Amino acid sequence: LALLSRMAKDSFEPDTITYNLAVSACSKSGEWENALALLSTMPKASLELDSIVIRAAMGVCTNSGEWGQALALFSTMAKDSIELDTITYNAAISACAKGGEQGEALSLLSRMAKGSIETNTITYN
Repeated sequence: LALLSRMAKDSFEPDTITYNLAVSACSKSGEWENALALLSTMPKASLELDSIVIRAAMGVCTNSGEWGQALALFSTMAKDSIELDTITYNAAISACAKGGEQGEALSLLSRMAKGSIETNTITYN
């Protein structure tokens, strides 16, 4: 996070990849609040949120026990028409598993089938 601030001070413009790396770094230290804060600053920096950076934030939230936040990010993706692929559904299903939300996980599986989104071993793990 300090690196992003320093980049701005040194007139370097962080891009989506930079933000993805910063969000992923939050995962290593369980800083889900910082990951969400980073996501909220991206539009202010004229950067579009994409499935990669949101999935990284979903992972941070899930691994920090904030599965509800991860599912909220998933819902935001659907609302904002950001691609929901197998990897994204798997991240949401993983969040459901951590939160004991079996019904929601089954609902996501049903949505995958209706949307002709492929499942894989991770989906059922």
